[in-house]
Amino acid sequence: MNAGGKLLDLSTPQVMGIINLTPDSFFADSRKQSVDSALQQAGKMLTDGAAFLDIGAYSSRPGAADISIQEEMDRLLPVVEAITNAYPDAILSVDTFRAQVAEAAIKAGAHLINDISGGELDADMFATVARLQVPYILMHMKGTPQNMNQLAGYENVFDEVFDYFTSKYHQLKQLGVKDVIIDPGFGFAKKTEHSYALMNRLQDFNVLQLPILAGISRKNMIYKTLGITADEALNGTTVLNAIALTKGANILRVHDVKEAVEAVKLWEMCA
Repeated sequence: MNAGGKLLDLSTPQVMGIINLTPDSFFADSRKQSVDSALQQAGKMLTDGAAFLDIGAYSSRPGAADISIQEEMDRLLPVVEAITNAYPDAILSVDTFRAQVAEAAIKAGAHLINDISGGELDADMFATVARLQVPYILMHMKGTPQNMNQLAGYENVFDEVFDYFTSKYHQLKQLGVKDVIIDPGFGFAKKTEHSYALMNRLQDFNVLQLPILAGISRKNMIYKTLGITADEALNGTTVLNAIALTKGANILRVHDVKEAVEAVKLWEMCA
């Protein structure tokens, strides 16, 4: 996969580190609200073995506050520029569903676009990705972060998500987008049972012949099942990351890079 001239080999699973530039992301330790703290976190994650960093300035937790495009860019762009300057070899993903923000971030030094809405929340997103010719992470969600919990209804969650990917990927190919990564969107407009149904059949997405991103780090599918908090969900995250690897996940998107890299190394010894 070509990310801004940097080649990323996904034949071996890779780890993506999460940096949230928000005051209200669900896992408090991931919140980095100053350029300096985000830069420090970036350095630690890269040292711990992250293949790339996913930087977001709009909280997508259920019921999160909506913010303006300008506020999102004011939070995001200085951090992208700072990390690019400090770590020029780092591969940066920008977590946004807004085409204008995505384009500004790519121009500031980012390399991938991670869109939780699959183009549903901004009609210009697919055309923007095609014009910029950058890799695109296509996630499944229904509605918005503000109302997605009310839309978590499915007759067959796997079939619906699979059909969504098939349709969206066709649209992207028609526009000339070359590199697409799919993300089932664990916890996004999905009840716990829906998320586990998708995890149980994660390997069946391999028929699409697209890289798969598993984003389950410290999510409520873990901590609600175990009766704990997000702060206590690292062990559960590692367990599900290992299961995702056995089912074909190419990317683990995580808050805790060191532990995920260790999981990949141990999985490779058994693969």
